[in-house]
Amino acid sequence: MVTVLGPSDSSISLIESNFPSVTVRPRDVEVVVTGPSEPVGATIRLLSELARLASQGVPLGQETVSRVITMLNSELAQPAAAMSQNILSSRGKSIRPKTINQKNYVDSIDDHTVVFGIGPAGTGKTYLAMAKAVHALQAKEVNRIILTRPAVEAGERLGFLPGSLNEKIDPYLRPLYDALHDMMDPESIPKLMEAGTIEVAPLAYMRGRTLNDAFIILDEAQNTTVEQMKMFLTRLGFGAKMVITGDVTQIDLPNGQASGLKQVRNILQDVEDISFCLLEATDVVRHSLVSDIVSAYDRWDEDKTAMERKRNRKVKRQTIEAAAEKLLEKSGIDVGDQS
Repeated sequence: MVTVLGPSDSSISLIESNFPSVTVRPRDVEVVVTGPSEPVGATIRLLSELARLASQGVPLGQETVSRVITMLNSELAQPAAAMSQNILSSRGKSIRPKTINQKNYVDSIDDHTVVFGIGPAGTGKTYLAMAKAVHALQAKEVNRIILTRPAVEAGERLGFLPGSLNEKIDPYLRPLYDALHDMMDPESIPKLMEAGTIEVAPLAYMRGRTLNDAFIILDEAQNTTVEQMKMFLTRLGFGAKMVITGDVTQIDLPNGQASGLKQVRNILQDVEDISFCLLEATDVVRHSLVSDIVSAYDRWDEDKTAMERKRNRKVKRQTIEAAAEKLLEKSGIDVGDQS
C-alpha cells in the first residue's frame, strides 16, 4: 500500500481529484476511504487494481494511476491484468501495453495475420509491434523480422542525396533501429542483420518478393500510395504476420496523392483475419504534454472543418440567390418588388 499511495502519499491527491466526494486517509498499513457508497466502491476497486500492479512490480507513477482510473471509467474489468501483460523483457525493462486500446492492439496482433495500427504519434503503434516481432523471433515463431518504411520524405529520389545507398536511406529507417536497440542486445543486432535474420529496408525493396515465416512491419504507412499498399500486402507469405502502422493526420505524399492507409480500411474492413486497431490521444504514452498537443490539433482540425463547411454553405447560398435574381430579371420581375 505504501507503493500504491506513492512517495509522501502523492497519489492520494490524484485519487481525490478524480473522486471529489471521497476522502482517502492512510492508517498504519491500511487505507480508510469515506464518502458516498458508489464513489467509495470505485475508489476501493482502484486501490485494489493498483495493489495488484504493485505486487507484480509495475512502477506506479502518476501517469500509471491516471491510466488505471481511465480504464475503470471505461468499464474495463481488470486494468491490472491488461497493464501487467509482459510482451518482452530486455535489460531489466519490461514492455507492456499501458492503455485499453494498446491492450486490444496487442491482442489483435496475437489473433490476426494482418493488423493495422492507426493513431497519432506516441501511442506505441510501432514500439509495441516491434516488441511483438522480437518476442516472436525469440520464441522461434518466425525465422526473421523485416522492417520497412516508405522513403517519401525524399520523394524517392534518393540518388540526389549525398553518400552511399545505406547513408541515403539511414535517416528514414533510424526510428526502427532505435526501437531495436531498446529491445535487443546492441552487439547482436549487426550479426543478425548480416545473417538476414533482421532486415531493415525501404518499402521499394519489397517489390517482387514473397515473405515467408517472417514478422513484417510497415511503419509510417500513411505515406504509401494506394498502389504501394497493395504491393506490400501481397508480399505476405506462409507462416508470416504483418503489422502496418501509421498516422493518417500526418501524410507527406506529394501532389495530393491519396494515402494507401486511408483507402485500405474501406477496401479490406470485411476481410477475415485482418484487424484495424484505432489508437487515440488518450493512448499517448510519451510526455503527458504530447497527449495535450494531439488533442489540441484534433480540436483545431474539427473547428477548421466546421468553419469550411459553414463558409461553403454561405457561398452556395449566395450563388443560388444570385442565380435566382438573374432568372427573375430575365423574366421581367423586379427583384425589389415585394408584392
